[in-house]
Amino acid sequence: MHIFHFFVQQNRGFMINNLAILASGNGSNAENIAQYFANDPDVRVKLILTNSQKAFALQRARKMGIPCAYFSKEFWQDGRVILNLFHSMDITFVVLAGFLAKVPDIILQAYPQKMVNIHPSLLPLHGGKGMYGDRVHEDVLRCGDQESGITIHYTSEVYDAGQIVAQYKCEVKPDDTSETLATRVHALEYEYYPKVIEGLLRGSL
Repeated sequence: MHIFHFFVQQNRGFMINNLAILASGNGSNAENIAQYFANDPDVRVKLILTNSQKAFALQRARKMGIPCAYFSKEFWQDGRVILNLFHSMDITFVVLAGFLAKVPDIILQAYPQKMVNIHPSLLPLHGGKGMYGDRVHEDVLRCGDQESGITIHYTSEVYDAGQIVAQYKCEVKPDDTSETLATRVHALEYEYYPKVIEGLLRGSL
């Protein structure tokens, strides 16, 4: 049985850029992006979607009054229902923020150069299927890298292989654990991801 729970708060007015954010877990990046654009007259986060019914991203969205939805694996893999939802809400740009599922071709083709992802390493290092969260930071430490950071890139049909838009670096310290490294990488995400999205929307990147 398909599961598709949709929670909506009426949005009024026309925005030049309507964003949908996809998240699979905590949703801290999604909330940070929504807060960044909260007072921007030209950008509105209109929708937050998740493929996990337990994702805290849903609670963050409801608290901010942003329409949000959980969708089943079947709905996502098919793609058509999600794409119809995007079209019905005039979504012009899609942001992946801690979203772990592969994007169906039908959605990729509908948003060429209009869908971005963030990865917690300096791609092409430490990327690919199954590389997310602490797994990435542990691999960075295992390989003895002297620096890490974030990569913001367009999504593609291959995990973490889309065209790179921007990268930002931080030092890997000799006494780092995956937790301490993650803290610095998260700081880069919170500072730069909204700014890069803004640059793409305004055509300055």
